[in-house]
Amino acid sequence: MLELLSDDSLHNTFEGINSLWLGLAICGLLAALGKAADELVGQAVILSERSGLPKIVIGATIVSLGTTSPEAAVSVLAALQGDPGLALGNAVGSIICDTGLILGVAILISPPLLPPGIVNRQGWLQLAAGVLLVAACWPRDGRNPFAVGGNLSQWLGFVFVGLLVGYLWLSVKWAKQDPSGNITEELADIEEQAHGTNAPVPVVVVKLLLFVGLVVLSSHILIPAIKVAAERLGVPPEIVAATIVAFGTSLPELVTAIVASRKGHGDLAVGNVIGADILNVLFVAGLSAAVTKTGLDAPPWFFKVQFPAMLLILLLFRVGVVTSGTRMKKGFGWLLLIAYLVYTALNFTLDTGGGAEPVEQPAPAVVAPAAQ
Repeated sequence: MLELLSDDSLHNTFEGINSLWLGLAICGLLAALGKAADELVGQAVILSERSGLPKIVIGATIVSLGTTSPEAAVSVLAALQGDPGLALGNAVGSIICDTGLILGVAILISPPLLPPGIVNRQGWLQLAAGVLLVAACWPRDGRNPFAVGGNLSQWLGFVFVGLLVGYLWLSVKWAKQDPSGNITEELADIEEQAHGTNAPVPVVVVKLLLFVGLVVLSSHILIPAIKVAAERLGVPPEIVAATIVAFGTSLPELVTAIVASRKGHGDLAVGNVIGADILNVLFVAGLSAAVTKTGLDAPPWFFKVQFPAMLLILLLFRVGVVTSGTRMKKGFGWLLLIAYLVYTALNFTLDTGGGAEPVEQPAPAVVAPAAQ
């Protein structure tokens, strides 16, 4: 069984099936990953409730970490398997998907109220986290990142994880101080109601472990499928990770946003996406860099397209917040959605450059023929 689940065996299996079945397999794995993450969050909320934790703590920590568990599982496993570009592509692509697609759709369904405590504190941290990620990947030896790329080093990965602990602590503190922090309680309520609370604790624990295992297993099988799909599409695996996989791993946030918006709780979608973006930097990218000695490589393509697109979409959202007043204007939903669609199209139409520019080798010396 373990041999069948090895990287080489899975890669060979996916290479042996046609493109249609490969596409269906990736869709199925992404659906399983999203469903497992949703159930994982629900069972974690129930277990946390049984332990006596306040809902405000559950919403600010358990729910936010749980909704980013697919991104974390895919990226950490990719980093451990020697695919740092795929790991970073999933983290960056998820930020773009969360803010462009998910928030865009949520705003179009029902323009949300903008809770000041969330958008004025975590919202600025959301933008700062994006800038921090680019700065951390920027070459520190003066080289041109557009030509040679960059790297999120292992020690900076540990710094990010430390910042994650501080952010979670601040989230709980702010939620207790600010009435708009009740969003975290409402989010926990939604998760709790969706999954029921009548099961005995041992059953909840077993179900929680089962869904954790399913998240990890789905991610493990998904990575070689991504590589084969990338080979057939003629694009680097990190491009597939930044688009198709990022969409799939963002399904929990998408489902939460749509459900919340249809029920008139668009502010939940805003708070959830802002938190998810920060966690994609500190938790997903940070932990992925921390588990590998070489850190996460950012090819030149990241500095040409991925990072600019991420910062542009985050800036668009900040402009929308600043100019909209107490309720997000619907036009910004269209702007975010269009920016996301343009970004996705660019990934598959522009030349990626194939990574860093090759180092020029000195021309071989010409040796004169010996005199006869």
